[in-house]
Amino acid sequence: MAEKKLSPMMAEYLETKKQYPDCILFYRIGDFYEMFYEDAKTASSVLDLVLTGKDCGQAERAPMCGIPFHAADSYVTRLVGAGYKVAIAEQLEDPKLAKGLVKRGVIRVVTPGTLTAEQGLDETKNNFLMSIFYDASGFGVSSVDVSTGEFLTTTCGTVKEVLDELSRFQPAEIVCNQAFMISGADTDFIKERFNLIITELEDGVYKDEAATKLLEEHFHASIQGIGLADRDLSRLSAAAALHYVYETQKNSVAHISNIRYYASSQYMIIDTATQRNLELIETMREKKKRGTLLWVLDKTRTAMGARMLRRFLEQPLIDRAQILARQDAIEELCGHYIDREEMSEYLNTVYDFERLLGKICYKTANPRDLIAFKQSLRMLPDIRQELGLFQSPLMKEIYEGIDEMQELYQRIDQAIVEDPPVSSRDGGIIREGYHAEADRYMQSKLNGKQWLAELEQRERERTGIKTLKVKFNRIFGYCIEVTNSFKDLVPADYIRKQTLTGAERYTTEELEKLQNEILGAEEKLHQLEYELFCDVRDTIAENVQRVQKTSHYVALLDCLISLSKVATSNNYCRPEINEAGRIEIRDGRHPVIEKLLQDGMFVTNDTRLDDAADRIAIITGPNMAGKSTYMRQVALIVLMASIGSFVPASHADISICDRIFTRVGASDDLASGQSTFMVEMNEVANILRNATTKSLLILDEIGRGTSTFDGLSIAWAVVEYIAKVVRAKTLFATHYHELTELEGRLDGVNNYCIAVTNHDQDIVFLRKIIPGGADQSYGIDVASLAGVPRPVIERAKEIAAELSDADILAKARELDCEPGFRQESLALEESGAGADSDLLFGAGDAPNGMVAERMPEATRGAAGSTADGTAPAGATTPAGAAGTEPALPASIRDALDYLRSIDINHMTPLDAMNTLYELKDRFQLS
Repeated sequence: MAEKKLSPMMAEYLETKKQYPDCILFYRIGDFYEMFYEDAKTASSVLDLVLTGKDCGQAERAPMCGIPFHAADSYVTRLVGAGYKVAIAEQLEDPKLAKGLVKRGVIRVVTPGTLTAEQGLDETKNNFLMSIFYDASGFGVSSVDVSTGEFLTTTCGTVKEVLDELSRFQPAEIVCNQAFMISGADTDFIKERFNLIITELEDGVYKDEAATKLLEEHFHASIQGIGLADRDLSRLSAAAALHYVYETQKNSVAHISNIRYYASSQYMIIDTATQRNLELIETMREKKKRGTLLWVLDKTRTAMGARMLRRFLEQPLIDRAQILARQDAIEELCGHYIDREEMSEYLNTVYDFERLLGKICYKTANPRDLIAFKQSLRMLPDIRQELGLFQSPLMKEIYEGIDEMQELYQRIDQAIVEDPPVSSRDGGIIREGYHAEADRYMQSKLNGKQWLAELEQRERERTGIKTLKVKFNRIFGYCIEVTNSFKDLVPADYIRKQTLTGAERYTTEELEKLQNEILGAEEKLHQLEYELFCDVRDTIAENVQRVQKTSHYVALLDCLISLSKVATSNNYCRPEINEAGRIEIRDGRHPVIEKLLQDGMFVTNDTRLDDAADRIAIITGPNMAGKSTYMRQVALIVLMASIGSFVPASHADISICDRIFTRVGASDDLASGQSTFMVEMNEVANILRNATTKSLLILDEIGRGTSTFDGLSIAWAVVEYIAKVVRAKTLFATHYHELTELEGRLDGVNNYCIAVTNHDQDIVFLRKIIPGGADQSYGIDVASLAGVPRPVIERAKEIAAELSDADILAKARELDCEPGFRQESLALEESGAGADSDLLFGAGDAPNGMVAERMPEATRGAAGSTADGTAPAGATTPAGAAGTEPALPASIRDALDYLRSIDINHMTPLDAMNTLYELKDRFQLS
């Protein structure tokens, strides 16, 4: 469009818009922020605003919509929440004093990662902006919360490690160099999985000299003093983050006063899948806090404490000394119940120091924010007095770390009235007696009220108009109002000022003189009060590091008190912490489910895992019996112990783990073209490639997303790989009860199952984990409990019985095959159990003989023999102790002696089934 056709204001608007093409521009006009053209169309749709038009000098009116300037925060929050950036162009001069167009400029750009408005932030979680820099040597990853000032940086060697950091911080926005977009990271996946936006920065931002200079000038220290001298990747990513913050905030952001380098190896890694599967922060289905581990543990009283406790769960410790320090503090708090409760009450009146400080440094804090800050400071001496009674090292550290800052308390208390207005420019802020000149203006203001009252009384008496009133209007100033019924009594010296429907407004020379004196004093008072308020606010900002240090320790105290309360009320025990790879839990409970159970009747279970004989537990049993609950509770207990918390058990000895992996449940990722089974296999691949001997693996129903034979083969091979290669502590729940064959064949593998009993022909889940393996899947019984119609259940039982009687082994023998031979595919084809067999058999319900036919070559010991027909090393033969099979009986008369010769105590379920098939085949039983 030709700018010469535009009105001057629209030309200025478009010039500003050119500088922020990726933002929706809020353009201040009077008491409104206006949006035009495409911005107006987008905003009207997202914000449900009426789309109008404005004459801008062209033939067609420009699309336009607007919002009141005083309500901007809520509208900005909604746009940012929808993934947009907002540039706020403010009037930079008083319109009354401007010559020509009012000067305007963008004072701030709001993005998802730089949002600071209270309406848009969850006070219980951080809002991180993550900066990623990539080159051939690796990745620099820096995360900053603009609302609190936290700034952390690290380095990563692979894309997978970067994804771990994304899971740890859950940023709202990423800024990166262009090379990152082609580094192998799936940016579309990252946007979708973490619900964030990615902004590419120009390569010039990542020049080493400029980056170093920016960091040194901001932190007022050398790059060595900052701790990034030998960490080029971190230095460049941190500088880019700071550059972006400067560009968007257009402020010194003095509250970002420190940056901390950390190694990802300092914490246990909890990836996105594990967070989701264990429901640490939000439930899988409803995405709510209730029903999560955080919901159980969070009894914090401050927003700072709530955020820190969340970080505890996202970043569990792997340093034994740090864990024990937290445990000592929690135990001491449990022993000082009264003192703990008193401190908790004090904390209840402490506001969010961190975010209040952010507003103070941004110069957006209002008078009521300063009163909230003062009230928080008032609690600190009482909190420290209680802390002085504690002796554990961490509690002493908190005592020393909290700065009472009573001189700041006194400054605010002396300067600011107890109940000030929200606005800092309309007066009514400063206490009388704080400043002599302000007191004089206040006196003039008070005298002015008296003068006006006296004038009103005199005019009533002089005119005889009993209803005459002196009023104030923001536009017309002070005036004398007379109703129409008394217009005839108005004196000739009254000057008409405004006509109303039922009255007239006048002024007089005396009233004009009073107005000038009163309004002059009031205007000067408001300006002086604003200056005095800013002076107090700036004084607090000068103490940013003191305030941040205190807020850290207040948050830590809040977390420890919360964990102590939970331990006391829920009868948790203090776990022992070892580095020997041992996990022993007695009477363990699921911390969340026991709180959700209305009757409180949670069935406890024991657990033993180590790096030797008890490395892998294969858990079998019917669905809905409690396998998943049991495994999750073990993982949660280990994680709770790692954050220093007490745990739901009568005794626990927990090994430090470097990672907890979970593979639980099924879900499609159709957006990326991945089925349930592909998602499952991707997660399994990730676990097998990244788990170490110090990891804890929670694997539930591996292989159930494909056919019975393929699924069983994959599950079998996964257990073998973990046992022989990964050697991690593992809980492996499966409906493939054939996997119980691995006990005794693989070192460290043991069978466990869910105890089940029958009552009136129905199964009852006892929820108890016991040694041994399940010999059936109970799938039909579970279907009955779920309410499947009785005719379907009965027919299913008939079909299952027929399939169980199928003489698959005999058919294989006709083809000169034995279970585990290489001709398994031919045997299956001839028996009619080919590729479509998964349509006939439910998961885990196929006859054992058929399963043996398709067993992978590497796992043929399951059928009791190897390819040459001999028993594999360590295998138990059907006859048991002798190691060789007794000859099959020649007649039915000899069958009894044959059965007596079998040592059933050393037979596996599959051995027993094969023996029965052989007997049936010998005597041609049907």
